[in-house]
Order: sequence, then structure tokens, then C-alpha cells
Amino acid sequence: MLRYTLMRLGIFVGCLVVVWGLVYSGVAPRGVGGSNGMWIVLLSLVVSAPISFVVLRKERDRASIQVVEKVDRVKANLDANRSQEDVADDASRTQGQTPQTS
Repeated sequence: MLRYTLMRLGIFVGCLVVVWGLVYSGVAPRGVGGSNGMWIVLLSLVVSAPISFVVLRKERDRASIQVVEKVDRVKANLDANRSQEDVADDASRTQGQTPQTS
């Protein structure tokens, strides 16, 4: 996941440098008034998003698999904890005690 994030950030920074060069060389339009910096950042985001979508497809799939595996582990741990609580509750009920809630 960190690798994907760093690669995505690298593509954005590369686009930022290219867009900055294009704006200051006059090829791309400048922002209105004092908004030139914001214009460069927004234009870089718009350009880098589709590039990242296409270029980082395999890395995104790899990161997605890692996230799914982690979610599955957490679900399994929750189910195991739930079943332990049920066993303890059933044992206390069979002994004629009422379970205590915290």
C-alpha cells in the first residue's frame, strides 16, 4: 500500500513539474490574479489522475489484495472473539449464574 501511495505521489510531482514548466513558459494558460499556484496544483491533479489510473493498475490490484486479506483477518478475529464470548456465556448459564455485563 505504501508503495502504491509513493508511486502515485511521484506521478503527481512529475505532473506538477511539467505543468509548472508549461505555465511559466506560456504554453498553458496562467491562473486568474493571484491564483496561479492553485491553478498549477489543480491542473496537475487533473492530469495525474488518469495517468495513475492507467499506469498503476497492477500496483493498485496488488494493494487491493492486501487490503482484502487484512479485512478478512480482522473479520476472522472478531468471529473468534464472538464465539469465545458465547461459550463463556453458555457456561455461566448452565451453572445457574447470570452473566455479568461490562
